[in-house]
Amino acid sequence: MSTIQRQILIGIMIAFMAFLLISVTFLYTFPTIRLEELWNKRLMDIPFILIVPTVSVLIGMISGLFSGLNLRKQWQTVDNYLHEVEEGRSFEIKESNPSAEINSIMQRVGKIQRQIAEQVKLSQKLANEKAEDQENRIQEIISQERNRLARELHDSVSQQLFAASMMMSAINETKPETDELEAKQLKMVESMIHQSQLEMRALLLHLRPVALKGKSLKEGMEELLFELSQKVTMKIHWKVEEFPLDKGIEDHLFRILQESVSNTLRHSKASKLEALLILRDELIIMRIVDDGIGFDVDENKAGSYGLQNMYDRAVEIGGTLKIVSVKNKGTRLEVKVPVMKKGEVND
Repeated sequence: MSTIQRQILIGIMIAFMAFLLISVTFLYTFPTIRLEELWNKRLMDIPFILIVPTVSVLIGMISGLFSGLNLRKQWQTVDNYLHEVEEGRSFEIKESNPSAEINSIMQRVGKIQRQIAEQVKLSQKLANEKAEDQENRIQEIISQERNRLARELHDSVSQQLFAASMMMSAINETKPETDELEAKQLKMVESMIHQSQLEMRALLLHLRPVALKGKSLKEGMEELLFELSQKVTMKIHWKVEEFPLDKGIEDHLFRILQESVSNTLRHSKASKLEALLILRDELIIMRIVDDGIGFDVDENKAGSYGLQNMYDRAVEIGGTLKIVSVKNKGTRLEVKVPVMKKGEVND
């Protein structure tokens, strides 16, 4: 049974009970009046005794109808607000003159909605913190594993390659040149071992920690280049100036340096490498130059993940990267990053 039907039925019952009460009271007060007289008295040709209960019932029906409509509207309002809470949306009480009961319910629903919103915010915050914590743990595990692999490769494979290179050099220097083919093959083996050493050093360079770990870019670059100069026959020169930089810019420039030096070790066959980091005219300039065999920049850019990665890193910090390479002359890589003053936005 709907709310309106129930209210109409209640209105009819109340009206009928009121009619009975009034009738009993009237007959008790005027006992001399007979029912026959009331039946004979007519209004619009309808017995008076029938008009009174009919009017009472109609009044009860109409009052019950309006009461049911009003009550249904109020319950519909409560249902709408509860639906908003169910959907997770906030709401404002729009009823101009709600009844005291409905207003109390609305206030409680609003309080529940605010509590739910606070719980949602707390849950999202905990989820974000959990994700960030998990990401930090993963990065820490990756960093530890990279360091472990670098140490093991350096202590085992790298040392063995170094020993093999020394033995081949000794064999080639002491062996009499009686067999030209055999001497050529031994030289080829020595060259292959030397190239493997360069590949291994390039790999170890990639396995170094990405972050500078508290060092400035100048300190990181000098440490990297000095360590490399002790392990390769290539002549390495650098000029690095000290100036303040944002952490994000330092990390990206350091990774570009690592990638560039790694490519030089693996592919350039260079005998000399020069690195430069300066600040001129509000531009950070990092330049890496070698005298290797060079390459086709357009062709390699299309198919090389390393080159594309360097371009992307330069763009991410608002800079530009330019590579000029001439075959059998060498390669020059230059990154320029504008220094932004406080309050400026890079276009």
